[in-house]
Amino acid sequence: MAKMKAVTLFADWDPKPDFKLGPKDIEGKQTYLGSKVWRNPRIEIVEHDIPEPGPEEVLIEVKACGICGSDVHMAEPDKDGYILYPGLTGFPTILGHELSGVVVKAGERAFDKTTNKPFKGGELVCAEEMVWCGSCKPCADGYPNHCERLDEIGFNINGAFAKYIVLPAKLLWSLEPLRKRYKDEEIFLAGSLVEPTSVAYNAVIERGGGIRPGDNVVICGGGPIGLAACAILKRQGAANVILSEPQPERAELGLKMGADHVINPLEKDFAEEVLRLTDGMGANLYLEATGLPDKVYPGIEQAIWEGRTLNSTVVIVARADAKIPVTGEVLQVRRARIIGAQGHSGHGTFPRVIQAMASGMDMLPLITKKISLEEVPENIIELRTNRKDCKITCVMD
Repeated sequence: MAKMKAVTLFADWDPKPDFKLGPKDIEGKQTYLGSKVWRNPRIEIVEHDIPEPGPEEVLIEVKACGICGSDVHMAEPDKDGYILYPGLTGFPTILGHELSGVVVKAGERAFDKTTNKPFKGGELVCAEEMVWCGSCKPCADGYPNHCERLDEIGFNINGAFAKYIVLPAKLLWSLEPLRKRYKDEEIFLAGSLVEPTSVAYNAVIERGGGIRPGDNVVICGGGPIGLAACAILKRQGAANVILSEPQPERAELGLKMGADHVINPLEKDFAEEVLRLTDGMGANLYLEATGLPDKVYPGIEQAIWEGRTLNSTVVIVARADAKIPVTGEVLQVRRARIIGAQGHSGHGTFPRVIQAMASGMDMLPLITKKISLEEVPENIIELRTNRKDCKITCVMD
């Protein structure tokens, strides 16, 4: 069979003493509690067979794939050698899930949902990262992000830091609308940003409930998800989009993406600044996108308690194995709530993000560095400490 090079993550199955094999875990192969099991992660570029599509699958030539914080945390060990990422993982696997590309070959029952016709080849597409079954109860209830038979591209099945990837046709979305605004390589770069932007969209719109024009919002964390949320919420009509981010480069980028104000929480009191910038009102929606909820939440809670806005929503989108110090009295008296957000599929999230991008919501500034496939491993490692770059994207030859 023909071969291709791919960025592959290896790790050792070495469960912590408190780990118990769950009903969806597979001994020695995959778990839903990655940080409790996988040890000594290592990234290698190795050869894999070029895959062939099944009847309902599509072979895609990958054109662009972004490095996600999840890729970094899957490959990053803590002091005891365990990976930082807490979720579904199965190694070895090819990393990469923020992809766009061109259809090369399709199975006989692989249909393009945007045309309701079979894929023929040559179509420009992006893909959902969460592989949902469509037949379990969460899927039947309309919650594919919580599929009971969930697989995740680049987490427990092979991803897109490779020349080719085979995916179920049901996960693909056409990038044709982006031709209105982008040309050549830019279409694929924009297409690779649909997945992370959809994570932000799901968090603040679908799970957080969105806002009314004129509301105040606070985004904690100026990574790709937080910055995408700035763009989405400003486009939805937020009066004040306040970004909390200490890194100067990301703070500056936040202002370009839609933030009206930036707080450096290392230099100023977060809650005091939120209240000052909103004339004592506080915010209708707070997004926790730092991955440090134990450190960030107390400030959010103080702003809710001291502010005059009732019914605030706190959305937790960053993945972290950490407990949040919650004061129930604050939630009760201020009619506030905490919502969890996972993933991006369902409720038409992908096509809405694509249409928003096609009509002027430019996400390309998020990409601050472009690299080759061979440079992916070193950049994943560099992102453990590099907060100057936002989105580093692999562009395929």
